[in-house]
Amino acid sequence: MRGVGAAGNCGVWCARVYRLLRPLLFLLPPEAAHTVAGASLWTWSRLARRPRAREALSQTLWGLRFPNPVGLAAGMDKGQVLVPAWFGLGFGFVEVGTVTPRPQAGNPRPRLFRLPEHRAIVNRMGFNNPGAARVAQRLSRLPRQPGPVGVNVGRNKDTPNERAADDYVSAFRALAPHADYAAINVSSPNTPGLRALQAADELRALVEQVARARDELQRSSGRRVPLLVKVSPDEPPRGLDAIADAVVEGGADGLIATNTTTSRDAVAGHERAAEAGGLSGPPLRDAAERACARLFLRVGSRAPIVGVGGIATAEDAYRRVRAGASLLQVYTALIYGGPSVAREIQDGLARLLQRDGLTLLQAVGVDAKRLAGA
Repeated sequence: MRGVGAAGNCGVWCARVYRLLRPLLFLLPPEAAHTVAGASLWTWSRLARRPRAREALSQTLWGLRFPNPVGLAAGMDKGQVLVPAWFGLGFGFVEVGTVTPRPQAGNPRPRLFRLPEHRAIVNRMGFNNPGAARVAQRLSRLPRQPGPVGVNVGRNKDTPNERAADDYVSAFRALAPHADYAAINVSSPNTPGLRALQAADELRALVEQVARARDELQRSSGRRVPLLVKVSPDEPPRGLDAIADAVVEGGADGLIATNTTTSRDAVAGHERAAEAGGLSGPPLRDAAERACARLFLRVGSRAPIVGVGGIATAEDAYRRVRAGASLLQVYTALIYGGPSVAREIQDGLARLLQRDGLTLLQAVGVDAKRLAGA
């Protein structure tokens, strides 16, 4: 499945069509709009022409070639595996999940809420997904893709933390043979007790067990599947340091910074602010940026960072790169900005790098000390 190739090109017409359709989509309940958009994207991907490459933004990390650094975050494709459609929109990599070992319905509805004034979302989905076996089957049928395909794994809601490692290892073993990288999700606020797994000793032990499964797969197949850990933005600086140390010492290859936040400071007073769940979009941006910078200062090039949380524009993306992110992911920006958002961020990021006379590699982390408040 390992991909080489192209950056996305949705086209001007795609952006115009979405601007016309978005008010209609937003009349639907959020989950219904998500389903309609997914079906439409699948159809579009079959009709669209292959996007062209953007060599200035391509890079190789963990032995994988990323045609551009703008990826689709976990949560948009929870196991439907609409991967060709996402690449058709210009994403450089796609992360499917979160996927649990057994199928899971998730939390009761309603569980997804828009905050349009803030271009934000609150969700308490609860890892709704069809289960690792079904998702693995769908991944196995994918043809070669233009960029890496990752899987994001979690524990089932009814699995206690004492046995959480069994779930992560089980999901990894089912999915990793059909993926380019895997991400351990210990930071969703929507599974009771899950964030307790970020405690340093527990996290190190968990990562070690999944890393052993990764190494077993490499010995049997000859292919090493990089292992990343997705962390919370709500940890204090010293907590982030401890998490970074535990991740590296446990044998992981990288970090994803960050998941959604439980803080409502940036949306105080909004009618949806009291809804339980994780907040995403621009109100998360500053906290996610600080966490990214802090983690970069702690682990540097030992564990490359995927920056996610509140990235909606090329300027946001460039700041996150300068905070320490080698790769980027978006989710909420796609909902509000539409299918051209990946290409627009890439175009602007390339211009900003050229303006400052930097390559993507040279820009990573140059502002980390300032942005971390260190």
